[in-house]
Amino acid sequence: MEKGGEMKKWKFQGNKNLTIASNITVRGVLNMVMDNVNSHDDVIALGHGDPSHYPCFRTSPLAEDAVVKTLRSSKFNCYGPTVGILSARKAVSEYLSRDLPHKLSPEDVFLTLGCTQAIEVVIDALACPGANILLPRPGFPYYEARCAYSGLEYRHFDLVPENGWEVDLDAVKALADDNTVALVIVNPGNPCGSVYSYEHLEKVAKTARKLGIVVITDEVYGHLAFGSKAFVPMAVFANIVPVLTLGSISKRWVVPGWRLGWLAANDHHGILEKSGLVESFKGFLNISSDPATFVQGAVPEILENTRDEFFSNTVKVLGKVADICYEKLKEIPSITCPHKPEGSMFVMVKLNMSLLKDIQDDTDFCMKLAKEENLVVLPGMAVGLNNWVRITFALEAPLLEQGLERIKAFCKRHGV
Repeated sequence: MEKGGEMKKWKFQGNKNLTIASNITVRGVLNMVMDNVNSHDDVIALGHGDPSHYPCFRTSPLAEDAVVKTLRSSKFNCYGPTVGILSARKAVSEYLSRDLPHKLSPEDVFLTLGCTQAIEVVIDALACPGANILLPRPGFPYYEARCAYSGLEYRHFDLVPENGWEVDLDAVKALADDNTVALVIVNPGNPCGSVYSYEHLEKVAKTARKLGIVVITDEVYGHLAFGSKAFVPMAVFANIVPVLTLGSISKRWVVPGWRLGWLAANDHHGILEKSGLVESFKGFLNISSDPATFVQGAVPEILENTRDEFFSNTVKVLGKVADICYEKLKEIPSITCPHKPEGSMFVMVKLNMSLLKDIQDDTDFCMKLAKEENLVVLPGMAVGLNNWVRITFALEAPLLEQGLERIKAFCKRHGV
């Protein structure tokens, strides 16, 4: 308090953009739902995307040993280059090139603090005055949050549940204008559990080419496909359109806390280089943090020598729990699952509000479910679909079954 009882007017204030952005992230919404649980000891979390808590999803011992070996070598206690250690960039370029008709070089790869920072890099690099970007609905809301923070306008195109959550390409064409710079797809899909076919991805590439925009493909769940369709990297079509591939070791190796991701530029015709976008990537990384050097040092061993049995076992377990989830959801009349999950760790289900009483919307559903059943799922509003919810099935089968029984009991109790 100043002289005369008047409060001094200070010149600083909090950045409201940060608060707005935080409120529309998965973490922000799940924290809000978690505030309603009665006991943290008995919570079943079907809203997260981190299966590393469960023994059946433990990472490969080879990956753990590689990190320990690298740490103990004392060769990676230093600062690393802002774009990433060369040996790690080389390993990522070779890893991605296994599934492509072309070869990436280390110079095409930029290492990031998980896939989250890769999103930040591309959004900030594209956030020029007047530009807009096309985002999927439903989608991963961190894109919207980062756009809001960076001042990049975003426009939503719908994914069609009846067609396996494919991109509505007519909507993409209608939304795009001369200021549209990019189109984002997430494959395998979060939050939908979708896996796109070769044919559909080719159509996406040709549409983007006609519009003169880059395709940003979020493949953090790459290779986690257990349905009838195999995972196809979008960069297979880099001869048609420039493709920016975002990924990490977080999901396939089940180590999200290691925070090692990448951004790879698939640029057959030098379009990204000529546009100045690549220099913008470097500029962002020059003024931000980079992944821990000892984790980067372990990347070559992890990517090159992890055994196929580890990957196949992970996919097998995911396929099993996805089947359990889909079949158990059929037992709940007030919930509809329009498409069986084929990849990633999630499924979107629609609430039949006419069969539920005392439930206002998807947020109300999730809040009351958390309070009454100690169970957390993600409201659909967080990913762009009102009166839907996202359910995670990446946990041990008995716990998943218990969680789904809680949802069933809740819906029965609130049924008309």
